[in-house]
Amino acid sequence: MPLVTIVIGILLILLGGWGYLGQPDEAARSVTALIPAFFGGPLLVCGLLGLGPRLLHMIGMHLAMLIALLGALAPLGRLIPSSIKNGFELNAATGTMITMMVLNVILLVLGIRSFINARKAKNAS
Repeated sequence: MPLVTIVIGILLILLGGWGYLGQPDEAARSVTALIPAFFGGPLLVCGLLGLGPRLLHMIGMHLAMLIALLGALAPLGRLIPSSIKNGFELNAATGTMITMMVLNVILLVLGIRSFINARKAKNAS
């Protein structure tokens, strides 16, 4: 699970960098395009913690799930109001938000499955 967390963290950092640096006009660049990177960085750190001893592994993975949950919900806070106000429009900004949400949901699902399997293994022994 730590390796998956590291990969998702790196993907989110790259997504944020692409969203920010992918703007052809420097004046159009906004710090909000880096939001995926702001979630990816801590996920990367959590994944690296997860490679450590048992206690650090547990702390890192639980923190990663909290960050992934927030990272899955955060884009909704922007997508829903803007879709209601202006109608849904698929552009670079909405594509980035949807991609961020999907990556975080994938991490959440895999993490929850991992937690369930760990609990079953602990109860079986």
